[in-house]
Amino acid sequence: MSFKSFQSLASSRLRFGFFMFLKLPAAFFSGVRLRRINESEAVVSVPFKWFSQNPFRSTYFACQAMAAEMSTGVLALGHIYKRKPAVSMLVTNLRATYLKKATSRTFFTCKQGEEIRSSIEKAIQTGEGQTIEVTSTGRNKGGDIISEFVITWSFKMKEI
Repeated sequence: MSFKSFQSLASSRLRFGFFMFLKLPAAFFSGVRLRRINESEAVVSVPFKWFSQNPFRSTYFACQAMAAEMSTGVLALGHIYKRKPAVSMLVTNLRATYLKKATSRTFFTCKQGEEIRSSIEKAIQTGEGQTIEVTSTGRNKGGDIISEFVITWSFKMKEI
């Protein structure tokens, strides 16, 4: 299957919403939403609302982390969707830097889809697990950087 097949699935608010409700309920109820995806970039947002806020009147760090992880993970999912041979993926590390208080919707963007795809291809070609660090940057509507996440993904060909 191609990335385009996954993109079609992920772009359906109803289908992807149902997937999130079943597989990622914390993200679903926090309001984390996929805004845009193509082979090289994904944008995910998290709102500032009662369910996603902390006692300091900003978006809770864990909600920001969910959105950041999703912006990177959805790219990986797209590149392994119905892959033969199948590839497993796992977060092995996460670093975060919080630069500004998140008091409105924050948009997390990852622009490393092609690097993710190359790492997956290398895992298949070599039969060895591969890791890659990818960055997701969270910005408010004004373009100010709210937070940055560096997420390490591991890809490994599944045993047959």
